[in-house]
Amino acid sequence: MTMETAAANADYGTTASGSSFYAAMRILPREQRDAMFQIYSFCRQVDDIADSDGPRPERLAALQQWRDDVDALYQGRPPERLKDYVSSVRKFGLKREDFLAIIDGMEMDVPQDIRAPDMATLDLYCDRVASAVGRLSVRVFGLPEQDGIQLAHHLGRALQLTNILRDIDEDAGLGRLYLPREGLLHAGITGDDPVKVIAERALPKVCLPLVERAKSHFEQADAIMKRNSRRAVRAPRIMSKYYRAILELLIARGFAVPREPVRVHKWAKIAILLRYAII
Repeated sequence: MTMETAAANADYGTTASGSSFYAAMRILPREQRDAMFQIYSFCRQVDDIADSDGPRPERLAALQQWRDDVDALYQGRPPERLKDYVSSVRKFGLKREDFLAIIDGMEMDVPQDIRAPDMATLDLYCDRVASAVGRLSVRVFGLPEQDGIQLAHHLGRALQLTNILRDIDEDAGLGRLYLPREGLLHAGITGDDPVKVIAERALPKVCLPLVERAKSHFEQADAIMKRNSRRAVRAPRIMSKYYRAILELLIARGFAVPREPVRVHKWAKIAILLRYAII
């Protein structure tokens, strides 16, 4: 997906530390920052379940328990692990359906590993695991309703497609292949074995349309952020610039084998923070 994996714990700052998310959210006022780390912790915990190597029925049951806990939270009976969320849900109007959509997205990898989904399924996956997170986040940031929803739509998809393009080899090692079936067939690749697909010479032909799709989503997200207050979009803009830098590195490297991992240099990250964190 996908989301970077790590053990989640109740210390939201520790859970997120070292990530691009952590750097972007540290600039927020206290209540917004706490709410964002709660959202982050929730995502990491359900993602850890989906990505674990435990039996699939046990993972499905664990995700269902999270659904039950979210329902209890919105019924005024928050379980212990969600008690801290009550004030954030009330203050920022966080929606139950967005939390549930995130669980649904994580669950898409559990009954069986995703392999070459059709484009509609890939877009649904991106909506659930990324744009739904965005829909929660923009409420915390304080964006207007419609612009917030549109920003979540475009930036979530841009970030998730960048993740997919960055993590092709890592995902294949987990038995997963998020590249769309239509793109594979267009490139003359008929199989869906992740290890075999990532070794295909035609793989760049599959990846480049996703690059263009991600760039389009970045551009539309930028247009939305440009017409909103700089303070409200500081955090999403930092995330956008960081992930756009990853995408540019991927474009420069290319998608033919061998593929070296790409990373944004520490000083480039600092430059992004210095430029966009200060009003």
